[in-house]
Amino acid sequence: MHNHQVLKSMHRARFNAEPALFVAPGRVNLIGEHTDYAEGFVMPAAIDFATLAAISPRADGKIALYSENYGEERHFDVSAVPTMKASKHWTDYPLGVVSILAGEGHAIPGFSLSLWGDVPLGSGLSSSAALEVATALAVLSVIKASYPGPQLARLCQRAENEFVGSSCGIMDQFISANGKKDHAMLLDCRDLSFKLAPIPPHVALVIANTMVKHSVVGGDYPTRRAEVEAACAVIASHRPGVSFLRDATVDDLEQWGSEMSHESLKRARHVITENLRTVAFAAALEKGDMNEVGRLMAEAHTSYSQDFEGSCMEADAMVELAQELPGLIGARLTGGGFGGCTINLVEQSQAKAFAQALGALYAGQFGIVPQIHICHASDGARALS
Repeated sequence: MHNHQVLKSMHRARFNAEPALFVAPGRVNLIGEHTDYAEGFVMPAAIDFATLAAISPRADGKIALYSENYGEERHFDVSAVPTMKASKHWTDYPLGVVSILAGEGHAIPGFSLSLWGDVPLGSGLSSSAALEVATALAVLSVIKASYPGPQLARLCQRAENEFVGSSCGIMDQFISANGKKDHAMLLDCRDLSFKLAPIPPHVALVIANTMVKHSVVGGDYPTRRAEVEAACAVIASHRPGVSFLRDATVDDLEQWGSEMSHESLKRARHVITENLRTVAFAAALEKGDMNEVGRLMAEAHTSYSQDFEGSCMEADAMVELAQELPGLIGARLTGGGFGGCTINLVEQSQAKAFAQALGALYAGQFGIVPQIHICHASDGARALS
């Protein structure tokens, strides 16, 4: 992660003001893809990639947003907040948070906000949620308000749903706001209850970026979500108590799958079985049963690739290449899909060799040098002294 003292100095030099500093991590999802908006279970961990935010008040009625990553500074009138609309620009994410907070009745003052992150964009490690949560903590400090972690996550999810226009679930923002070092989180996306499971110290999180970027604002993501919801509607027509696929079973698919499109049937099968796998994964992690953890990850990737059709040639190859390497516990595509990163649970003692070998094999097959990072589970969003 970037040095927050460097960001502090940069902000001071740019805006001639002493800032308060905040950090919000990205995340990797160990298992449980496209189950969150079905009110199901997910199992993410916050990671040591993050977005840093530096904020200071200003007296001219302006919101100044600076991104070190984009090398760009933009200014907006505070008075325009109620009518702000998304513009498909990086500023949509912080402005969306400001808009939601204003809609909650908070008076928004002028402020200068500097942002600097190392969560790879388009990688499936949730750079947008880290940006939103870091912004929310920073702006809340200026307006002298606070929210518990789960509520903070909901506000940031609304910024992405209602302002940015991405139909994401709650997982990314929730783990960024509520993560715990050296732990993964089994999150129930229905009531936001959760429990933590320790990641054994001998296990490293090796994140391999295929370098194929994805976007969840347009393209295949909303299509898949619509197919999931269409499947749920068919089951609900027979079982009115089924509001989301969280409530459905494999037996339901056997009874009424013929009334669904072929695509909706496959998507629903992935979501329903993924929920079962995620709960079983948490139990295996708590017991330290890494053989079962690896088996469930392999099954999850096959389901994601074949039933949900959310993978791609490069990601499938990355997972397959990992199977040949010493130290692997389990591997699968993580995140929104259609590119991005694979998550590999690897024996810590072999993680460095594993990462080097996987990178070489992938580059040899595709002519693309992947970014591969050895990570660990980190704490959630917080102020920095």
